[in-house]
Formats: sequence, structure tokens, C-alpha cells
Amino acid sequence: MDLIPSQEDVVALLQQTGALRHGHFVYPNGLHANEYLQVALAMRHYEHLKTLSVGLSRKVRANAELRAMIHELSVVAPAGGGLPVAYGVCEALRAKQIYWAESDNDDRPMHFRQYFYQRPGEKVLLVDDIYRSGHRLSQLKTLIESNGGEVVGIAVIVYQPTPRTPAIGDVPLYYLAKLDARYSKDESACALCAQGLPLETVWV
Repeated sequence: MDLIPSQEDVVALLQQTGALRHGHFVYPNGLHANEYLQVALAMRHYEHLKTLSVGLSRKVRANAELRAMIHELSVVAPAGGGLPVAYGVCEALRAKQIYWAESDNDDRPMHFRQYFYQRPGEKVLLVDDIYRSGHRLSQLKTLIESNGGEVVGIAVIVYQPTPRTPAIGDVPLYYLAKLDARYSKDESACALCAQGLPLETVWV
């Protein structure tokens, strides 16, 4: 596999590890889809984590402006699935530091740990395993900017937008693969429901 794996290589790896599944799924937000992705199932194998995170770091490094600021760059992730990727990307880039934000529950905004402070004007690369709903990354971007930081890029293993995924503005987005699942807003509009295919509820 190349240092920057191709779209086909990434999809094959995700399918091989069971991270990418095809069928009939309903997400917590009510959307029906023909595929489901859980990148963590691929990253449980260290060699795959290394392949994906190094490949993603090289996508970021290809941007001359970001490459010039790597020595002062902070890699920041939402707690959970984004952390293994963030550590891999930070190590490969040799960025300055890595930290994360978390939330006590889905109804509360993200926050940093007690006694943590961001530097004014701090350059931040947001990293996560997947950009799907955009909810966590949008929250994290808002948190960083409210503390005086500057988000200079977003890097994810897979970009899998839904009809409800918000735009990210002019922040550069880096990803190894883009998946275009077929989404339906509810059961009445779902072709898979019309075909009588069994429905599987996914947690996240």
C-alpha cells in the first residue's frame, strides 16, 4: 500500500475489517442508509491504524501553509474514536502537542479538562476518525475559537456526509476516502424499507 493509500485501498481495508457494512441501517437521528461505518473496527489493528494515520498526516503535510506551521501546531480531537487517529497523526507530523475535548453527555457542550488553557492565536488541526453528522467537530471548532484558538484544518479518515451534514466554511478538509451512502429521511421515503429488507439500528 502506498504512503497515502488510495480511496480503493481504504475502502478495501474497511470492508476487510468489518468497519464498513452494507445493508439497511437506521441512525440515531432517524436517517435510513444503505451502509454503516465504524472506523474503530479497523483501527483495533495497530498496523491499520498506522497505515491510516500516517496516510492522513501526509495529506495534511502536502499543504505548504500547514507544513510551515507544524512545529507550533496543536492536534485536537473529540474524545472517543478520534483519539487514536489524532495520536497517530501527531506522531507522524511531529506536531507540537495533542489534547482533546469531551462531553459529560450528548445534551451538554464539549469542554476541556480542568486547568487546561489554550494559547491565544493557537493553530489547531482538528482530527477525527469520521466526518458524518459534523456535530462533534462543529462543537469542537466553536469551543476552540471561543478560547481564542484558530482552526487551520480538519483531517478525518473518512468523509461520509449526510443530507444534514453542515458546511465547514473555508477551513481545509483532508480525508483518505469519501463514502456516498444513500440516505432517506424516514421509513416512508426509504427504498430499502419498501423492499422489505431487515432494518438494523446503529448506536452512533
